[in-house]
Amino acid sequence: MKKTKLVFDLQRFAADASAGLAATGTKLEMSTDGTKFDVLGGVKTVPDMGADPENIDVTDLSDDKKKSIPGIENTATLAFTFVYKGSNFATVLEHNGDNKQYHWKVTYPDGMTATFVGSYTVKIGNLAVNGALEYTVSIILSDGPNFTAAEAVSAGA
Repeated sequence: MKKTKLVFDLQRFAADASAGLAATGTKLEMSTDGTKFDVLGGVKTVPDMGADPENIDVTDLSDDKKKSIPGIENTATLAFTFVYKGSNFATVLEHNGDNKQYHWKVTYPDGMTATFVGSYTVKIGNLAVNGALEYTVSIILSDGPNFTAAEAVSAGA
């Protein structure tokens, strides 16, 4: 039986999220002014993005079940986990806890982005035998997240 070698251009499929999307290639970027973003390397986990509305209770004494309407959206602190690689830790440590507002951007493999603004703190994770040193960057949001969908990819592109 003759062996046939197949060559695939995997990049051709990278932007097509119609069957789902793997997280590989997701990146977190930071900017002081919102124009020039620098990639923060070593991201291991990206938290849930978005916001849930608070419930406003509008139940009155004539109701036999509780009624609610949506209130303002409640955004959680976004905690990103990183693998410690020395220089990546030094980069985030530079502004740790200074309470200034920084611009952030998460770019997913298909080009979708989430942008937000917030201050941050850094904390070192626990250590264990035969374990990697990790740290967490926790961002307290003052604006966002705002999502931008990836550009549509035409079939056969």
